Amino acid sequence: MNIAVKLGRRTGFLDKPSLEKTALLDHARHTTGLEDFGDPWFERPLEVLLESVAQEARLNPAGELAAEKQFHHVLRDRLLTQWWFARHPEILARPLRRPVVIVGPMRSGTTRLHRLLAADQRFSHMRSFETISPVPRPEFEEVLAGEKEDFRPVLASRIMKVARLANPRTLSIHPTGPYEPEEELGLLVASFWGMKHEAQWHVPSYGRWCESEDATPAYRHMADLLRLIGWSQQVSSIRPWILKTPQHMLDLPALLQVFPDARLIFTHRDPQAIVGSAASLAWNQTIIYSDHVDPKTIGEEWLRKTRLEIERMQAARALIPAERMIDVQYEEMDADWRGTMERVYRFLDLDMAPAVAGMEDFVERSQRLKRRPHRYSLEQFGLTAERVHEELGDYVRRFAVPREGQAAAG
Repeated sequence: MNIAVKLGRRTGFLDKPSLEKTALLDHARHTTGLEDFGDPWFERPLEVLLESVAQEARLNPAGELAAEKQFHHVLRDRLLTQWWFARHPEILARPLRRPVVIVGPMRSGTTRLHRLLAADQRFSHMRSFETISPVPRPEFEEVLAGEKEDFRPVLASRIMKVARLANPRTLSIHPTGPYEPEEELGLLVASFWGMKHEAQWHVPSYGRWCESEDATPAYRHMADLLRLIGWSQQVSSIRPWILKTPQHMLDLPALLQVFPDARLIFTHRDPQAIVGSAASLAWNQTIIYSDHVDPKTIGEEWLRKTRLEIERMQAARALIPAERMIDVQYEEMDADWRGTMERVYRFLDLDMAPAVAGMEDFVERSQRLKRRPHRYSLEQFGLTAERVHEELGDYVRRFAVPREGQAAAG
């Protein structure tokens, strides 16, 4: 990919990507013919992210091109979001009552729990193509009328194929497909917010800036995008959403400000597995976009990030009524997913029986998607199990988290 991009630049077929705010905004306006980006709050995280990419990410040629395309995609979608709201004001009137929000560190089993719950048709959930492209194209009304097919799943499939070509390990780390249930991370990316950028590029100053800011505007925009997605799915607005992304560990106050009646499921896993798996995920993504990635730097950063996630989660949940939350252990889910889900359904005050067949189908399908286990070790990233447990031992004791072996797969 890098060779092709370099050749394209030398021959004049490709221009050098522009990662400058004004140029990016102007390009989005020009390609859509629209002007309204919505709440201008997003411009500040965009500025910080662009500066961090320029100063710290050390992108390779393919990485620069991919970054430009990503920024173009997000800005175009912001303009189209406001266009849809103006065209169909009833979208913003859709209620978002009592969502079920899975809150846990990256790689703590949140995806498995999310997909099991998404098998229950009494809930609404996002699909993978919707987190990549949450905003329908202008011709979507023809899709609703049955006159055209939605292009977004096709685009998602192409993006996934490119990602797997760039690094085949992505399939074992996070197995997915265009229609698989997926987290709402892309809805926060719509405000240039969150850890997705940190797991993709080396942008530490951007990450520190986000940690010091109030995320409420990003969560408000996320809620409006959920309304748009629910409308585009043509599903009842009384169906509660199933939500999950590790970002909620850092931003629980903002989430509860926007979703005050949310029911929370906290997932827990041995921190040595969390840190090792998160570092591996970030490593396998970052090396696609940069040729200058230090595994020890990644290990230190995701140990720090995991510690901060846990500290903020514990501080926020101290203010949440006990009847609004439940804790789920990764090891318990591994050993007995049915028994764990029965306990979750008692918490939700729902009969699990109507969902069991869908859950069984997911378990069978997930085995086909995950062709080989995701293997990693702390030593790859300059860490040891002893150090991780020394720094995060309070979390293990507080939530009685079972300890896993030093080498891990998951």
